[in-house]
This record gives sequence, structure tokens and C-alpha cells, in this order.
Amino acid sequence: MYRHPLSGLTMATVLGLAQLAAHAAPVQIKAPAELPAKATLADVIKASKPSDWRPLDPNNTLYLDIPAGRVVIELAPDFAPKHVANIKALVAEQYYDGLAITRAQDNWVAQWGDPNEKNPKPIQHAQRTLPGEFTVPLKNIKSFTRLPDVDGYAPQVGHSNGFPSARDPKTGTAWLTHCYATVGVGRDSASDSGGGTELYAVIGQSPRHLDRDITVVGRVVSGMPLLSTLPRGTGPMGFYDSPEKNVPIKAIRLAASVPAEQRANLEVMRTDSAAYQAVLEAQRHRGGPWSKVTAGHIDLCNAPIPVREVGK
Repeated sequence: MYRHPLSGLTMATVLGLAQLAAHAAPVQIKAPAELPAKATLADVIKASKPSDWRPLDPNNTLYLDIPAGRVVIELAPDFAPKHVANIKALVAEQYYDGLAITRAQDNWVAQWGDPNEKNPKPIQHAQRTLPGEFTVPLKNIKSFTRLPDVDGYAPQVGHSNGFPSARDPKTGTAWLTHCYATVGVGRDSASDSGGGTELYAVIGQSPRHLDRDITVVGRVVSGMPLLSTLPRGTGPMGFYDSPEKNVPIKAIRLAASVPAEQRANLEVMRTDSAAYQAVLEAQRHRGGPWSKVTAGHIDLCNAPIPVREVGK
């Protein structure tokens, strides 16, 4: 008698089961219950108060001007004081003016600096390299609003005055995390091989495995579409393979040095405010009718930090 090679059942048994299955009533898949409507991100922003927002500090805001428009970068001197000071010195001597965005790697970074490695642009007063500032002492960071959600890369994560950050109480260290729009300092293998002459912004999925391996100096608060939609480089690691493909940098300026009428009047929602906690809840527990399942969780790099233009 023939037996099915996988189950050991007789052929008669297999045929009988198939006939039963053919006549069985179709399985009814129950649609998920409709979620109740809840406040959305837009609702929270609309209901916010002026005290829930803070202006950008012009002494820690950079304007990166490229042919397509302006990218606004907020610097984080508490986390990388020496690098931020050095970048400001480079800006003051107009080091970046006339350089270029030389790399746009898909799902990774856009990077800018001197495209001429053999004959680099001279530096007048700043430094070309500095020891890495991958972490800072925990006691140096006074502002921290912790997320209760579990994180796979750090014991604690949250926001430090508008910057996604992490900390480890056991080692007494804190650091900025690699989220979308993070701005970091390019370097070679040696920890002290970067100083700010090469900078990059994350334009893809958050590469959190880079945390504590690179000096992070800030984040883009406006203009990310100008970077994330750049033509992708076809050379190794997304570098442009010919000089004409480089995207020229018109100038990088400190906002404080730009006339007030030419500044970007932006405000960032305070991440220590009740309004921002409502923002997180709106994302953590989305309501209906479009959402059918609420996540009940939010990832640090998916926690939006609202930015608005004053008067808009």
C-alpha cells in the first residue's frame, strides 16, 4: 500500500482529508476593530502655546547655501564643544565657501568638504584635526527628557534640548545619536583624524551602529529635502566620480553674522514641554480611522521634532 513520503499516511487517508478540506466552510477573517479617533501630530501643533517653542540660537545655527536653496543646521556645543568651536572658526575664515558636496550615498549620507585631496584648501586659524568627541561626561548634559520606550543601542534614550541623545549611567557618558538629519564629522580610521573640514548629514535609515564612533555636532532642522534628493554618486561609497557632478557650496555662514532680515526665523518645539510629550503620544498611539493597529511604541529616531517658521 502506498504511503505519502512526507507524512507516512496512506494515499486513501490523504485523499479523504483533501475531500474534507474541499467541503469545509471558508474561514472567516474578522476585521480589526476600528480604533477611536485621537489627536494627531497636526492637532497637537495647532493646540501648542508659544511657550512650547524655542527660537534657534543664532550663535549655534549654520546656513549651508547651495544652488537649490538653504540648509539650516543647529549645532550642539554641549556634546562636541571643541569640534563646534573649530567649525565656527572654519566658517569665520570662509573655509567652506567654494567647496562642494562630494558624496550622496543612497540610504546613507550626503557629505561635503574639499574635493581636492591632493592640494587641499589651506586653513588659516582653525585646526584640521582634533581628538574625537564621541561621548561626553553625563554631568555635562543638564537637559534630558527620557523616552520610556525600549532602545536596542543604549540603556537610556531621549532628547537633550531638541537633540536625540542617549546615555549610560554605568559609564557616566552621554552622546548624540545617528538619526535622520544628524550632522557628523567625517574621519579616517584614527579617532583624531577629523576636525570638521569634512561634514555629513544622514539622509537614510538611522545608522545607530555609528553612535559613539563618530563625533556628532548637530542636526539639520530645515532643508533636508535639498540633501536627501541629491543625485546619488556612482563612485565607491556614493562619491561623485567626476568633478562636474559635485554640488558647489555657495557659502556656510553663522546665523549671527547674517543680517536679521536675511535669517530663517525658525522655532523648534521644546522637547521638555508637555506639548512634545503629546507629540510622542500621538505617534506612539495613533488613532483611527486610517490606522487599524496602534504600535504602542516609538523609536527615538522616529520621534519627530516639530519645526515651524515664525509668521507662517
